[in-house]
Amino acid sequence: MKPLVLGLDLGTSGVRAAVLNATGQLLHTSSTTYTRGLPHAEDWSQACRDLILGMPETLRSQLRAMAVDGTSGTLLACRADGSPIGQALPYFQACPEQSELLRALVPATSPAASNSGSLARALQLLQQIPGENLLRHQADWINGWLLQDWRWGEEGNNLRLGWNPQQGNWDGAIAQQRWAPALPSIKPSGTVLGCINSHLAVELGLSLELMVVAGTTDSNAAVLAADPGEADGVTVLGTTLVMKRFTARPLFAPGITNHRVGERWLCGGASNAGAGVLRRFFNDSQLRELSRQIDPESSSGLRYVPLPGKGERFPVDDPGLMPVLEPRPVSDALFLHGLFEGLAAIEAQGWKRLEELGAEPPKRVISLGGGARNPQWRRLRERRLGCPVRSCTLPPAAGVARLALQALHKGESAQQHR
Repeated sequence: MKPLVLGLDLGTSGVRAAVLNATGQLLHTSSTTYTRGLPHAEDWSQACRDLILGMPETLRSQLRAMAVDGTSGTLLACRADGSPIGQALPYFQACPEQSELLRALVPATSPAASNSGSLARALQLLQQIPGENLLRHQADWINGWLLQDWRWGEEGNNLRLGWNPQQGNWDGAIAQQRWAPALPSIKPSGTVLGCINSHLAVELGLSLELMVVAGTTDSNAAVLAADPGEADGVTVLGTTLVMKRFTARPLFAPGITNHRVGERWLCGGASNAGAGVLRRFFNDSQLRELSRQIDPESSSGLRYVPLPGKGERFPVDDPGLMPVLEPRPVSDALFLHGLFEGLAAIEAQGWKRLEELGAEPPKRVISLGGGARNPQWRRLRERRLGCPVRSCTLPPAAGVARLALQALHKGESAQQHR
């Protein structure tokens, strides 16, 4: 039997799975939603369990490597055996009350220095849940569930908790804190963490030899799915709006993350705004029908800031920024037109911010996520960005599966050279 790989993409509202063959061809994809919502870690593992058990047995039995991505800022306090303590704090929750402690812990240039970062949420959790517990991001916790070993954390998922990939250590005074044992042992993306726990493998009908590979963040997985060229930028139009591109060197500013992918730096940021705001007002069928009524060559005349609530991470780091969703016109199509333009304005501002920090402006933008399929929104974005925009239909789960595939190929190559 030919070996297959699995990618699991843990998002804001649910989980998607993708199975690739040895040449990277997508063989299977499926998705499910969380029962209660993002803050409930038990929902993360149950969704993964349901998706794996729902796959054809012929695919499950051939899986030899898997990798997981997740919302990089969603942080959970748990015990050493992985059992959650309360609810996770979601990636969009800012903690401005931690500002003074942050300034004492890390330099202002650190990705962890923001009130919207994971370190601020970690400090909040440590105050709420005292004791010797662990702090784990969403993807790292699922890796722990698969291994039944919660020691590890993947590099990219922990940048805004204070991990410094350039130095290979924790920023500032983090490692000297009495709570430092709560932090994970960091492994680079693509590292084999071990084989799946044998009891879980039997329960899920998986091979005992299935390798669990350190994945990446949800936005990085989307970039890997898009397979961009040097001149391309990538925008993920999911619940949130993420802009990333490869750069010659890291970029440093609040709200900016730098990830190592191969020998290159993948830099960018994520806004709290995105398609999640659209779904607050319209369902899928309404979005399709109303979009057909929009002329993307015209302007709505509206000036919205379509944030889901107070606070923004990127292109501006402002925990106090308020959404602007009024006045709402009588026409729903005009209202949607204005929301699209507001999101396009944030995207344009994001690319401008990256350019100010030293990135080359993209000559083309590749779009992923549910919003990438909307032709009116795409044309509005082209007009605002001033460059071509094309869509990638592969899900982020396929992108993170590529990391599992690379690890599998490395293992096979190493065996051949023994």
